Amino acid sequence: MTDHSALRVAVIGAGPAGLAAGRELLRKGFTDITIFDALDAPGGTWRLHSYPGLACDVWAHSYSFSYAPNPDWSANFVDQPEIQAYLARCATDFGLDPYLRLNTRIRRAHYQHTGGWMLHSDSGEVLPFDVVINAMGNQHTPLFPDVPGMDLFSGDSWHGTRWNHDVDLTGKRVVIVGSAASAVQIVPEVAKMAGHLTVLQRSANWIMPRGKKVYTPAQRRRARRFPVLISMARKWQRLLMGQVEYAVTLGHKRMAQFENRVHDFIARTISDPAMRTALTPDSRYGCKRGLVSDDFYPALMKDNVELVASGLREVTATGLVTEDGTCINADVIIYCTGYRILDFDRIEVTGARGTTLADAMGDNPRAHKGIAVPDFPNYFFAVGPNGLVLNVSYFITAEKSVGTIVRLLGEMRAAGKREMVVKRESCQQYNDWMSTRFERFSWGASDCHSYYRNASGHAPFLFPGNFSEYRSLQDASGLHEYHLT
Repeated sequence: MTDHSALRVAVIGAGPAGLAAGRELLRKGFTDITIFDALDAPGGTWRLHSYPGLACDVWAHSYSFSYAPNPDWSANFVDQPEIQAYLARCATDFGLDPYLRLNTRIRRAHYQHTGGWMLHSDSGEVLPFDVVINAMGNQHTPLFPDVPGMDLFSGDSWHGTRWNHDVDLTGKRVVIVGSAASAVQIVPEVAKMAGHLTVLQRSANWIMPRGKKVYTPAQRRRARRFPVLISMARKWQRLLMGQVEYAVTLGHKRMAQFENRVHDFIARTISDPAMRTALTPDSRYGCKRGLVSDDFYPALMKDNVELVASGLREVTATGLVTEDGTCINADVIIYCTGYRILDFDRIEVTGARGTTLADAMGDNPRAHKGIAVPDFPNYFFAVGPNGLVLNVSYFITAEKSVGTIVRLLGEMRAAGKREMVVKRESCQQYNDWMSTRFERFSWGASDCHSYYRNASGHAPFLFPGNFSEYRSLQDASGLHEYHLT
């Protein structure tokens, strides 16, 4: 049997993808591994973020590792503390604790012309590895609006994903800039405390009812006693999630059904006709990320909450000015304006030709099957460009991707080689094939303007298809797509 222990593998990130990579590496005999994370515990985004209302918009039994079901979820949708605790427990159960290097931020990764990688930590350590798996995720770097006056505001301000827990919002005039994923969770909680809350909405989003249901102790006991119940729940949820593929496919009847459900939800919960109009999206379903919330619309109907259907023009010392010229005074401004998606400059990665990953990606990020890039030997993405499949849980995609990476590493070692780099022609052919598919979907269409498409018009985030197609492509991956040395 090939000895994999001689191959030194670095995994950067201890979120779901990093833990999946670590487990798969150990399972396949790779024992010289280190999982780095800048935080003090596993969990990735679920450890980093702590804003009020933070929860997952995927059913809990599906938002779990396929090989680590959790019968103790408190509800069908759960909040951040439960998810982070689950991930930390999985790290221990997978035997990964001895391989974790927490409180260690990797700043640079440079390929050596003699082979291998040198990783530089923020403490000044220089660490040699043969393989690097980037499992840092995409929801990390806050994105602030590019408007004048950001530094003039005299009150407290912060990005929603870096919550300032030292500031008491009770009775204060609060403005939340943004109305998308984080805002729909934050707004209902802030509305309970603020004296007056103003929500700035640049454009309306598609928001489905969450339908949260708390599990009784008896239900949790049955799930522990009969694991098949969890398996059945997952299969049912997988079927429902599969409908999302059709709902974002232009011309499919499911899209209109999803849109009508949101229209009905707005009609049931918003009594003000003007607000109802403002909250109705003018894009097709899926052009922007589909959201779920039971309490965002009801929160907007509270007496102390105001929806302003306008974007942000500038910030002043006492508040802000909207694009339509409205001046709003505030004690606190909270920016719920998303992330820099696919921020390849988060760490400096330099490949075989001396080019940084950020420069190689530019405004047109591409990878081979979401995991590999030419000129970066033995460097892999756990979930890279176009590596996220919309109709399944993130866990499912990550498990499949890291499974492919570890399998290829094993095949490389069995062939007596130490390095592999994807062929440029393989990567080009794959991306040429993908480019013919984007216009099939609302999020990839040329008339869609959202974070799914960047300034150049490229859609580098989602895989243009379903998980069955993605799985087949991953299963077909082999050493014939790579140069070996």
